[in-house]
Amino acid sequence: MILRRLIIFSLFFGLAFQSSAQNFDIKGKLFIIGGGSRPASMLDRMVKESGIDKEGYGVVLPMSSSEPDSSAYYATSQFYKQGVTNIYGLNFVKLEELKASKLDSIRNAKLIYISGGDQNRFMDIVGGTDIEKAIHDAYKNGSLIAGTSAGAAVMSKMMITGSELKHPEYASTFRHLESENIETKTGLGLITTIIVDQHFVKRSRYNRLLTAIIEYPQLVGIGIDESTAVLVSGKQMEVVGESQVIVFKNPEQSKNTFNDKISAQGILLNIYLPGETFTID
Repeated sequence: MILRRLIIFSLFFGLAFQSSAQNFDIKGKLFIIGGGSRPASMLDRMVKESGIDKEGYGVVLPMSSSEPDSSAYYATSQFYKQGVTNIYGLNFVKLEELKASKLDSIRNAKLIYISGGDQNRFMDIVGGTDIEKAIHDAYKNGSLIAGTSAGAAVMSKMMITGSELKHPEYASTFRHLESENIETKTGLGLITTIIVDQHFVKRSRYNRLLTAIIEYPQLVGIGIDESTAVLVSGKQMEVVGESQVIVFKNPEQSKNTFNDKISAQGILLNIYLPGETFTID
């Protein structure tokens, strides 16, 4: 128990230092969407925050989808309906030879939009490549990085995969609060202090996110409902859209187990509505 707490303590301060170092020179913003439909007001906010209504262009990265061409088409179409036509689909496949011109299209885009699908599929193509580096370069230099559903999950360093280790048959939420059950992998790491869950209120994913912040108490759990987004600017977060954002914290780093079930005390829960703001250290 003492060793576990020492490891968590070291990891927490390591992540905090890394986050501070990253945020110090980052000019961009994140727009993390919980999935579902995207109201016109949300699209307008993305356009205005990115500035592509005035100059530059946006790109859609559809690699989360099993049908990336269709995903790129529908993603760009939603912007076209708003009168924004300077946004384009840009697909990559695993292990392709990466051309400098294609990477520059990401690096110089003012808006990068990651579509929904399967976050594992996206990271399998992008993780550890120059594509990932180009996304980070764009974010550092002032671009808006947006993502919906799977595109939301990939934003954080620690990424929920959607799978349970002890119950491989898929369910939209966890049926239990169990130790060593949540599967996580490495996401893009655009933000390191949170872990994101999507479709949150609609699919009642409370057990999953509670499990995450009990197992990884150094992280803040952000549950974003459908048709809702969190706009991240430094440590400031604003709720945009139509529904709620649920925030879980485990400040006492509490975890107890009994027959694989877990408990925790002192967990904090906050619920935010569109237009409300909060900060994450």
